[in-house]
Amino acid sequence: MKSLYHAQTDNSDVLFHQAQPTALSTGVLITNLGTPDAPTAKALRVYLAEFLADPRIIEIPKLIWWFVLHGIILRVRPKKSAAKYQTIWTEAGSPLLAIGKRQAVAIQQQLVDAALVKLGMRYGNPSITQALREFQQLGVRKIVVLPLYPQYAAASTGATFDAVAKELSTWRWVPELHFINNYCDNEHYIAALANSIREHNAAHGKPEKLIFSYHGTPKRSLDLGDPYYCLCQKTTRLVQEKLGLTKDECITTYQSRFGYAEWLKPYTDETLKNLAQNNVKNIAILSPAFSADCLETLEELADQNREIFLHAGGETYHYIAALNDRPDHIAALTDIIRAKL
Repeated sequence: MKSLYHAQTDNSDVLFHQAQPTALSTGVLITNLGTPDAPTAKALRVYLAEFLADPRIIEIPKLIWWFVLHGIILRVRPKKSAAKYQTIWTEAGSPLLAIGKRQAVAIQQQLVDAALVKLGMRYGNPSITQALREFQQLGVRKIVVLPLYPQYAAASTGATFDAVAKELSTWRWVPELHFINNYCDNEHYIAALANSIREHNAAHGKPEKLIFSYHGTPKRSLDLGDPYYCLCQKTTRLVQEKLGLTKDECITTYQSRFGYAEWLKPYTDETLKNLAQNNVKNIAILSPAFSADCLETLEELADQNREIFLHAGGETYHYIAALNDRPDHIAALTDIIRAKL
């Protein structure tokens, strides 16, 4: 599946440095989940230790989880995860990081002299702390934070706020802060999703079913008041209306579950299997929750779930790439940021 990513050349390191303005008082921090530094068990152990230690991610008693994490998970999972990352790793490194750099460059080019744009990852490098301290050194007095999660969830957007707040709590002079907590119904974001689907249909034909697969969260989060499930449903509905599709043509599912607890349903893998067994032969799938292609899209959706669908009797399976640095996506993100400038 590397072709999904390698279709675009990557000179973002050069562009990123060339695009930096000077002496600006406003900073824009775009963030994403993060990535290991390398597709190795050693790098995955470091990354997973930070990621899975966050109480926003694992909401069970800290002491119990510490023993599970360090006694079992970090002994077994890094090697397995490293093997998966190796299937998507590129010459530019992690797709999520390389795409994130391109997104930052493209947004910077749109904002020109209005703000200084930096990229920070919630877990791993470059970190949110690193980006904020660079703003501090430059004398930035206003910061707009845009987590690249269209649908708010405590485990993603909420965890990003925690990292920003933790760092700013150590500053003597706290800057003006604008934290954007979701953009699931932004008209330009919805239009970009619709455009990507139209382009797919023009190239491959209209599928029997269009699957909107969102990253899952434990059902307990919904029961406790997390709005993520509702925001995902809203995104699907708005894209469906934009494209003039019927409810029967679209299915919303949830992927990437972890552990044994009940997660948001229906599950993507089980839905694909059931569709194939019920004589649905041609589907297309996308994941509007991901602003950039990563392990969960390139390895899980594009590869693993393809095998599930085809093995169960399906015939045609297409993964529609994340919006990445498409011009209409960059325009949408810039529009969202400009409203706070």
